[in-house]
This record gives sequence, structure tokens and C-alpha cells, in this order.
Amino acid sequence: MRQILLIAVLLLLSGTTLIAQQGTTSPYSFYGMGTTNFKGTAENRAMGGLSVASDSIHLNMLNPAGLADLELVNYTVGMSYQRADQKTLVEKQTATTTTFDYIAMGIPIGRFGVSFGLLPSTSVGYHLTSNNDAEHLMEYEGSGGVNKAYLGLGVELIKNWNIGIQAGYNFGSIKNIGISRIRGVNYATRERNEFDVNGFDFVLGSSYTIPLSKGSYLIGSVGFSPKYDLNTENHRVMESILYSASGEHLTMDRRELDMVKSDLELPQELTFGLGYGIEKHWFLGAEYTERGKESFNSHSLALTNVAFKSSKAYRLGGYYIPNYRSFNNIFNRIVYRAGVRYEELGLSINGQDIKEFGISFGVGVPMNRMFSNINLGLEYGKRGTKSAGLIQENYLNVILTLSLNDKWFQKRYIY
Repeated sequence: MRQILLIAVLLLLSGTTLIAQQGTTSPYSFYGMGTTNFKGTAENRAMGGLSVASDSIHLNMLNPAGLADLELVNYTVGMSYQRADQKTLVEKQTATTTTFDYIAMGIPIGRFGVSFGLLPSTSVGYHLTSNNDAEHLMEYEGSGGVNKAYLGLGVELIKNWNIGIQAGYNFGSIKNIGISRIRGVNYATRERNEFDVNGFDFVLGSSYTIPLSKGSYLIGSVGFSPKYDLNTENHRVMESILYSASGEHLTMDRRELDMVKSDLELPQELTFGLGYGIEKHWFLGAEYTERGKESFNSHSLALTNVAFKSSKAYRLGGYYIPNYRSFNNIFNRIVYRAGVRYEELGLSINGQDIKEFGISFGVGVPMNRMFSNINLGLEYGKRGTKSAGLIQENYLNVILTLSLNDKWFQKRYIY
């Protein structure tokens, strides 16, 4: 127990620095607040992103009602590697990134379950060139994103009915650089935009389990995140630059504009889930999520070819455990997970709705005879399209996480 607690404290202290790295190379992070990161564990992600599945030894960061199912203290940390092939009708390039996905801990206290952690919420990371005509050239570069520190509480209100609430503090910075130049001219105009954001959000969750015969059960869940506001501060700088013979940018003139403060309203999100299975043997679930329209623009230029819409997600997935009681054969205790998802991202560019499809697989390997486990996942996906001058991304994610379990608050008997 002491070793787990020591590891948890050390990584929590360093988590902010680790998660601050660039988490995407997607050109679609140019729009809004960037690409939305998956906010659950690798176990959920390997099942297509399901939040309806909960158990006694893994955290559920997507639906706080699942925290009431915890029976052991759980500490989890995850990271992933992504390779993305980005294609247009005439060009192709490959980009890679390695990210620290989350760090979190859950503690059961009687009928309650408490969890806290840190994870990236959105990520920005792009470098684009626009050739609108033969004379003008535009270059865009962006980085940053929004992180989230959360505290969740789940409780079994009555037998088989759990409810929960999660409070999150969102913070971060989105940086954008735009360079406008005329071909053959060494002088150019560079604009720097930096948005600092912070604010709270809340997630409400509920789940109800109906026990059936021979250990089988049916479970339904609901998750709701109401609208919330983020405080923003926009720092904007205009510069005249000169391209040197070596290709470096030399600043000739620099002017800082007045900082602009405003409130940004982000939309509500609603999720319905339904699942059926046999406890500690197999599970199959499906979910539907709908999120309201986002309208944030972190650039000063008007995006005339872009429209924001409500987004939708459909998920199907589950797991299979051959025999969780087989302590003599570790392969019988491995958790096999798989899932598929389809998402309408709520973004339309040049009249094309941007969509995403993903299929995922994963295994949870027990560590010796303990309930702790190592989770490995693979996710293949496609985002966007090559039509209308856009970019299609085919990506492969390799996910590795560590889930440590221990039992605290044991009663000691004196004879």
C-alpha cells in the first residue's frame, strides 16, 4: 500500500508537466478549441469508448456513478503513441506523437467511491499552408490545449441504483500563429494569438442494474454535462518580419494589442448507455452521445467556409474473461476487450461534414496473483475526407496503462 501511495503522490505532482506536452498533430485541431481527447481510461477506450461498463477494480472517469462499484483502491496512469497518415488528393505525410493521457486515483469508502485525477481535455497541434491564389501564401501553426483536474463522487443510493457527480477545473492555453506573405517578397505580416482559458464544469451520472438469472444482469446508464462557461483572455501581437537568406524570421516591428477578456459558453452533453452480460465473464454494451453546437474561434480571421453543428457518437463494445478464478493459468484471467465507434464531429468545412470511425482492441494482463493489471490497447481510426480540398487522417494508436489496486481501511482484530 505504501509503495502505491508513494508512486501516486510523485506522479500527481509531476502530472501537470507531463500532460502539458503537445497531444495531437491533426490539422482539424485548427478549429474550435482543438481536437477533443477521450476522457476515460484505456479499458473504456478499448471497448469503443463505453462508459456504461463498470467494475470493482477499475476507475470509471466517464460516468461518476460507476465509482460506487469500487471495492479496492485503484491508481491508474496511461500513455499512448499515435502514428497518423495525413492525405490529400495529391500529397501525403506521416506524423507521430507520444502523449501522457491521464493520471487518477479512486478510493472506496463504504457505499461511496471517490476519485480525483488529471487529464488533457482538448489538444491543438497543427502546421498548415494555404495557397488560395498564385500570389498570396498563408502559413498557420498552433499548439497547446485545455487540461482538466477533476474530483468525482459516486454512491449506491439504493440497492442496484448508483448516482454520481464529477466537478472539473479546466485550464490551459491555446497558441496560434498566422503568417501572411506575397510570393517573391521577403517581408511578411505575422499575427500571434494566445488564449488563456479557465473555468469549472460538472458531470452528473446515474446507473441502474437489474440482476437476472445465473449471474447475468442488465444495466442502463445516463450521463449529463450541462452548459458551462470558461473565462478567456486573448493576448494578440502583430509583427512585421523579414525572411533572411537562411530562412529565419527576423522581427522588424512588433505591436501588442489590448488584451480582451470574455466568457465562452460550451455546450451540454448527454449520453445514454445499455449493456448486458454475466458478471466477471463477459459484457456487451452500446451507447449514444449527443453534444450541442460549439462556436469558439481562437483565430482573428473569419472562418467563412466553416460551420459548427451538434456532434453525435455511437459506440458498441464489450469484454470477455475466460475464467477469472483460474489463478494457476494467467491466460484464463486475461481480459479481452473490443469495440467500434462512429462519430459526427460537429464540424463542416467546405460543405463537408467531418466524421470519424474507429475500431479498437485491448487486453488486460493480471500482475502475478494480484488484482492489479497492465492494459495494452490498439485503436485504428479514420478522420476527415480527401474531398473538397480537405485532409483525411488514417491513424493507429498504441495505448499502454498501469492499473494498481490495494485494500485500505482494513479492520484490525486484537486477540
